[in-house]
Amino acid sequence: MYIHPLNSWENESEIVDFIQKNAFATLISQVDGKPWATHLPFFLDKNSDGEAILHGHLAKANPQWKSFEDQEEVLVIFQGPHAYISSSWYNHENVPTWNYLAVHIYGKIRIIEGEELMHHLKTLVDNYEEGRPNRVRVETMSPSYVAGQVKALVGIEIKIEEVKASAKLSQNRDEVNYKNIVSQLEKSPFALDQEVASEMKKRKNN
Repeated sequence: MYIHPLNSWENESEIVDFIQKNAFATLISQVDGKPWATHLPFFLDKNSDGEAILHGHLAKANPQWKSFEDQEEVLVIFQGPHAYISSSWYNHENVPTWNYLAVHIYGKIRIIEGEELMHHLKTLVDNYEEGRPNRVRVETMSPSYVAGQVKALVGIEIKIEEVKASAKLSQNRDEVNYKNIVSQLEKSPFALDQEVASEMKKRKNN
């Protein structure tokens, strides 16, 4: 992805937090010579060697997994809040634009099975059931039911090789216009606009 130098985002702890909060991502690879995308949740973790990985799963009916053995590298896109920025908010003539946060991860993919797949499923369910009433756990489900469901899944692990992150948040604007953009976004009835305003304020205060 193209990243303007002003928008380059390299704070590792912020990026980790962003991935964890925006874990429903897009997996992109080649299938029969064409780009193929699947939308699925990922879990950021470390393998036994302490290397950063993503693990997830997709439906066995999805043909994307059949090409993974031939893939040297895949791309996973995590997208966060984004907002339209009207040029009417500036004190000078300019064009509208869009503010956003996004992380692209490139890595080597492999299929996981058996205990590795079960670890993934338990971790994913435990993470999203945390704090919910009547919490569900894989361990409390009947073994025959779990076994039947697992047969319909393909587990994957992606060893992270490269991370590209962009936080395009009006860094090219002067103090007056920057504050006005934040103010206009905070007035918006849209939750994403307000989230972008919060990200802009957080970065301005750092």
